[in-house]
Amino acid sequence: MSIHSVGHVDTIQIKLKKPQNRIRFSSDEKQKREMGRSLIFSGSMSMRITPLPRSSSLPLTNPFSFRTLVTRNFGHGLCSRISSSNIFKSTTTTTTLRTKAVVSNEVSDQKHYPRIGAKTTGPISPAHLLQVVEAAAKTGAEVVMEAVNKPRNITYKGLSDLVTDTDKASEAAILEVVKKNFSDHLILGEEGGIIGDSSSDYLWCIDPLDGTTNFAHGYPSFAVSVGVLYRGNPAAASVVEFVGGPMCWNTRTFTATAGGGALCNGQKIHVSNTDAVERALLITGFGYEHDDAWSTNMELFKEFTDVSRGVRRLGAAAVDMCHVALGIAESYWEYRLKPWDMAAGVLIVEEAGGAVTRMDGGKFTVFDRSVLVSNGLLHSKLLDRIAPATENLKTKGIDFSLWFKPQDYHTEL
Repeated sequence: MSIHSVGHVDTIQIKLKKPQNRIRFSSDEKQKREMGRSLIFSGSMSMRITPLPRSSSLPLTNPFSFRTLVTRNFGHGLCSRISSSNIFKSTTTTTTLRTKAVVSNEVSDQKHYPRIGAKTTGPISPAHLLQVVEAAAKTGAEVVMEAVNKPRNITYKGLSDLVTDTDKASEAAILEVVKKNFSDHLILGEEGGIIGDSSSDYLWCIDPLDGTTNFAHGYPSFAVSVGVLYRGNPAAASVVEFVGGPMCWNTRTFTATAGGGALCNGQKIHVSNTDAVERALLITGFGYEHDDAWSTNMELFKEFTDVSRGVRRLGAAAVDMCHVALGIAESYWEYRLKPWDMAAGVLIVEEAGGAVTRMDGGKFTVFDRSVLVSNGLLHSKLLDRIAPATENLKTKGIDFSLWFKPQDYHTEL
């Protein structure tokens, strides 16, 4: 091993001798090998190392790191002051770890599913589009952060479907950013409905506060989600997740562009490599209507709880999908989500190396009424149970047609 200094960064060269003999598995280990991953390193491995805090491998930035400066009273764990800064100037530090490695053919029988991301971002560059998407999401998140420790003014859209003044204020702030930059784009917001020019190739899907019930209770699983479609396919996305809890709220920001990979706080992220259901942590969600679809998913919840490490129900779809992209959970599925629930999260999962389909296994669009995202390695195994259950719902007359698609919006779906 040799160490060379390049500026302030050390480069470590590690020489590894190739093994002389391949490992042979006994007959009773063959099944384990089928579920395993073999990683064969090349003759040398180069790593560039920059200092990181010991407390976390993926540190949280201050809320709205390129928009605000947050100071804390560490004696009480409070976010005590938020002041404005340059909205388009990022201060996030990126750490890169590069290894030369080859994955053997003995990995798994992973099936490749149709990609859902846009093939192009059209006349707007990916960088510019993402810059505005991220600014819009962080602007909405600033509104939420200001309200997170204050009393809630709650009203109801249904028997148990909450909406707060914060939902509305966050959406208004997001719309201002979008309209200022792209006045001719079409917008679909959870609270405001359809706004703008239906002849536009771009459709913004905005959830100003995903997980409103959690927010109302101060439970740390909610987010601001902004995704933009180009001709019906996700092109850029940002989700600002609120983490911590009362007296110690913070955020982390997920971003992605079609073909550009997925990031969390400016660092590349990737789905997990877990390829056995019994070693997987799964997530699902339940809607407000307790009908056959709700009952079917309750049965799926029970079945997968029996065979996996557990099934979580957190209550914020965008957050759930980002956790799959981050590699801390292996899959998430749910019936009857809306475009604003899914447009950002599905792109972030796909760009992190995951798979996205409908729950019957068909090609997904954000206007579909079911979604299954996973790390890819487990997708077919999950569909073995989820797809037949979904097909059975169709025989009962449950509607799975496209919904919330603006009538004159042009797509390439």
